[in-house]
Amino acid sequence: MTDETQDAPQHRALLPGQSCRIRVFDVASGESTTLHESTETLFEAPNWTRDGRLVVNADGLLWTLPVDGSAPPGPVAIEGVPALNNDHVLAPSGDGIFVSGMDFHLWEASLSGGPSRRITSEDGPLHFLHGVSPDGRTLAYVRLEPAGDDWWANATIHEIGADGTGDRAVTTHPGPADGPEYSPDGTWIYFNTEQFEAGRAQVARVRPDGSELEQLTTDERVNWFPHLAPAGDLAVYLSFPEGTEGHPADKAVQLVLVTGASGSGAAGPSADAWHDGRVVAEFNGGQGTINVNSWAPDGSAFAYVDYPVPSRRHATPTAPPRS
Repeated sequence: MTDETQDAPQHRALLPGQSCRIRVFDVASGESTTLHESTETLFEAPNWTRDGRLVVNADGLLWTLPVDGSAPPGPVAIEGVPALNNDHVLAPSGDGIFVSGMDFHLWEASLSGGPSRRITSEDGPLHFLHGVSPDGRTLAYVRLEPAGDDWWANATIHEIGADGTGDRAVTTHPGPADGPEYSPDGTWIYFNTEQFEAGRAQVARVRPDGSELEQLTTDERVNWFPHLAPAGDLAVYLSFPEGTEGHPADKAVQLVLVTGASGSGAAGPSADAWHDGRVVAEFNGGQGTINVNSWAPDGSAFAYVDYPVPSRRHATPTAPPRS
């Protein structure tokens, strides 16, 4: 979800002297490689396609670039959509993609360009896409009801059919929630929530019918955007310093890798595995770094974006396990 939810949102821009790096973390080597660096355009939120491209957002558009970094990002010509925010998820088959518009509606489009289709019809709530079921028939999104100054306080997880029917709440408990994403087998929705402690988002999972809510991270940090690898054996999430409100930009953030036991299955790593997550990168980032799933189709790597500033130029590629 974007933090910009007022009227006609302005696109983010780089700070003076800041750059934006689209990077890939290789699980086997533990190293990150920079595919593209820009001092002009602020790119956000990679997806990784089956045909070897990354999809990113910038200036209200979708862009693609090859995962080998052999060419710079180029815009996708989608017809009929408003400016887009950084919440976009690949369809399970073909070159389809589901996107969130700055009109706060969900849309279906194609990476080949061409016409698009609006999915949501209700104009009051704000819709921010984050997940698509393995069969492509259902979307998981964050729903905000505009009320007062703190819209985030009433954020809940909803499901809606990709055809626009069957909208219903998944979470109804107190505490804002964000970042819903299906497990590869569709039996869980992973997300972050402040239900367990106000002001401290933690990773959790819940059944799509709203049952069996389970807290997965329990540390002092503020943890957002869990993303499972295609086989479900690995996950990565974004971790902010203690006391962070929401998921702002330009924070000293960490990426935490969770490794499930051998044969853990497509439901995702066990609850115990989430307690043993390992910090694999530390850098200046946050908003836009890894808002949506960016795992490679074979689970060997994931993409992310960092935003170096002169005083914090060098990322830490690896670190010891967190306690």
